[in-house]
Amino acid sequence: MLELSRRILAGDQRALARAITWIEDEHEQKDQLLAELFPYSGKSHLVGITGSPGAGKSSLVSELVNVSRKKDETVAVLAVDPTSPFSGGALLGDRVRMNRHEGDTKVFFRSMGTRGSLGGLSEACQDVLIVMEAYGFDVIFVETVGVGQAELDIVKTADTVTLVLYPSGGDVIQAFKAGIMEISDVFAINKADLPGVSQLQNELSYLLDLTYHDADWRPPTHETVATTGEGMEKLYSAILHHREFLHSSSEHTERRLSQVETIVIRRFQSMVMSKLEEMADYKNQQLTKVRDRQLAPSQAAENLFHEWCERIEQQAEE
Repeated sequence: MLELSRRILAGDQRALARAITWIEDEHEQKDQLLAELFPYSGKSHLVGITGSPGAGKSSLVSELVNVSRKKDETVAVLAVDPTSPFSGGALLGDRVRMNRHEGDTKVFFRSMGTRGSLGGLSEACQDVLIVMEAYGFDVIFVETVGVGQAELDIVKTADTVTLVLYPSGGDVIQAFKAGIMEISDVFAINKADLPGVSQLQNELSYLLDLTYHDADWRPPTHETVATTGEGMEKLYSAILHHREFLHSSSEHTERRLSQVETIVIRRFQSMVMSKLEEMADYKNQQLTKVRDRQLAPSQAAENLFHEWCERIEQQAEE
């Protein structure tokens, strides 16, 4: 076993930070590290925090961490930030809001850039969560970048998805159109000290009646003011209640199966694309024929598939 793996399992946060850097930088021993740590993962409660920009997600996460720590839980936060178009790094707005927990050794915070991912989550996000779970955190909050329909990716990652709305934001209808309503387990109406809360509550209740009228779990709605901590205890209780619901039904097993399926398929697709890049000359020949209308796109795709299979067979024989 790698020394880094041993240190992570022993509770070394510096080793955890180093492992995440390995994942982000595609270190040559990254896959070995993940293979060694994966058997120790799967026990944390993964809480996704999503919603449009301006809803106050970062402040809300900071307050949720505070509530969780009062229960003596160990907590990690994975904040997926927009990637800077200049440096390629994450815009660390969340780190500023998390400064209050800086001296707490039972809280770990990490920002990651989306690096062009359209799904609102970094491609390395699931790998980082494996490492965080192996470390042994009780709760891991995953805060997404907040880009509308792409937020649907969070359901493939989290056990409990919390959608953060705010008055006068026009969030509910947009969320319903994007399909986000259907993947949310808990709703937080943040900035509840602003006008328009009653109207937002009414709209949300109406749409919940349409979406969850026959569901085993109807997402609760809680009003919060993250800047003052108002309503945070009740919101966190709702998140814990949903965890209890998952474990009392088959939902938890089904969600975890969906999560590992996402990881495996993503890895498989990455391997296929890597092999396809090795076939660049053949691929370009096919694309040129399609451009010149000598070949239909479906035929070109089939040719690429057969060529890919042949090269895999040749590689296996060698």
